[in-house]
Amino acid sequence: MSSVVLAMSVSSAAMADYSGPKLKMKLAHTAPPGNHITLAYDKFAELVKEKSDGKIRVQLFPGAILGSDRVLVEGAQRGTLEIGVSSTPNLASFSPLFQVFDLPYITSPEHQEKLYQSLDKGGPLNTYFEQVSNDIGLQPIMYAEYGYRNFVSSSKPLSGPDSLSGLKMRTTDSPVEVAVAKALGANPAPIAWGEVYTALQQGTIDAEGNTFPHMFGAKHHENLKYAVTSAHNYGMQVAMANKKWWDSLPVEAQEVIEAAAQEAVTYQRTQAYPANEEKARQGMIDAGIAIHQTTKEEQARFRELTKPVFEEFAANLPDDLLELVQETQQ
Repeated sequence: MSSVVLAMSVSSAAMADYSGPKLKMKLAHTAPPGNHITLAYDKFAELVKEKSDGKIRVQLFPGAILGSDRVLVEGAQRGTLEIGVSSTPNLASFSPLFQVFDLPYITSPEHQEKLYQSLDKGGPLNTYFEQVSNDIGLQPIMYAEYGYRNFVSSSKPLSGPDSLSGLKMRTTDSPVEVAVAKALGANPAPIAWGEVYTALQQGTIDAEGNTFPHMFGAKHHENLKYAVTSAHNYGMQVAMANKKWWDSLPVEAQEVIEAAAQEAVTYQRTQAYPANEEKARQGMIDAGIAIHQTTKEEQARFRELTKPVFEEFAANLPDDLLELVQETQQ
């Protein structure tokens, strides 16, 4: 039996004798059915129930039923919602320090395990962002995977960064995303996620950058023809609890929730996300989308062109935070 499986087994056994109070909490996120983010929080709710002998229940509100990322985090801050989930780019509007993950190529898939270790409880990034979150009335519970974003187009083949020149590129309101699009010669067009399908269909935009599962789940592939594995930006969907509510919980309940969160995110990283990513990629290929796998030279060119953006926004972030992220990439 592997150490990870053994640890999980021991953890589950230890929690089977939960004798704390009965609790019920609401957790809301924006991911659709079948998405790896949805699967991660489904697993979390299942594990919390299991580890507490059914005494702690998580009521899930998926698919943006209760609102956008911003609305959910505001609800968690106010205490009208126990746990709200938000992407890291949207968390940057609550604390600019979360913008560190928006920086182009600050992380890469090759070093993902080291990044996970730092983000998990007891890790340097986990400790750092717990304090950042506490300062704005929040308590991080789980850093669920969002994934790496890739560029796609509905109008012309994509390969290296020069192929993005002239494209009308959908971005979020993130100043980093807008600057990256400009650095690659594209024309940024900040558009709300819910409007992107129609914008692609009508030709208002002809490109975007997002994860394959997110785009495939939203049926954007119906309006796309080309993609390139740029992996230019990494994101997470972070579960944020109301700090006062969290502090009011008995330690025994906190331990159940934390153990469930770690098991759920491990399940997502090792099973749900890889399967969802492969399904979405194959689905796009089956829909006739040509996916170009970047070469080392093309990746180097992407990094070179976006380096000024990295330096511009990194200048406004603390050196110690940048170092903590960069240490995971060595």
